[in-house]
Amino acid sequence: MALQALQSSGVAFRKILSHFPEELSLAFAYGSGVYRQAGPNSDQKNAMLDFVFTVDDPVAWHSKNLKKNWSHYSFLKLLGPKVITSVQNNYGAGVYYNPLIMCDGRLIKYGVISTSILIEDLLSWNNLYIAGRLQKPVKIVAMNENATLRSALDKNLKSALTAAFLMLPESFSEEDLFLEIAGLSYSGDFRMVVGEEKTKVLNIVKPNVAHFRELYGSILRDSPQVVYKTQQGRLEDLNSRPTT
Repeated sequence: MALQALQSSGVAFRKILSHFPEELSLAFAYGSGVYRQAGPNSDQKNAMLDFVFTVDDPVAWHSKNLKKNWSHYSFLKLLGPKVITSVQNNYGAGVYYNPLIMCDGRLIKYGVISTSILIEDLLSWNNLYIAGRLQKPVKIVAMNENATLRSALDKNLKSALTAAFLMLPESFSEEDLFLEIAGLSYSGDFRMVVGEEKTKVLNIVKPNVAHFRELYGSILRDSPQVVYKTQQGRLEDLNSRPTT
């Protein structure tokens, strides 16, 4: 199953996770601090570690986290967990971030998202923010037995492949495919015009082709849409073949 390729038993990540309330349906680390990137974000040692925590009950989770990690929060902590959850669920992409936190000697930031909102984004791409993160290689640090969430994670990968197929010619390389997938969540993002590194997508994919292959390989091999020539690292779109 594709999700098996996401999982990691990294001791350092689990140690960081131990500083937070345990009630998580999913926790993953992502970004340049986890997977090496080319270009200006190539310094993994000093890069900030990015985490997302998915929780079934955000009010209860923030309540416990405020007791454990009061200093992590902005002034919103004075308004309590219900207000924090309201801001999380109703503004932006449904994620509440605490940035620039020192934890076990590493600088981290972590976002908190409701399980139901994540599942909706994975299936419908309402924001394509966290769903987009999960279309690229990440390190799964914790995951419960929520079958609906697991199915939605797998569906998100398959949908990303289908969308990428539509933008590619009848024959293309693995790297071409992974560039299209990695670029999905940046399409229409103003940061790619002003502020973000213009070659960001290439910098993500180039050093991590093997990780993308691990993430998508089983789906590609089972896909009726393409012929996956693994030895050559190339694919052929069956839907583009002329009918006889």
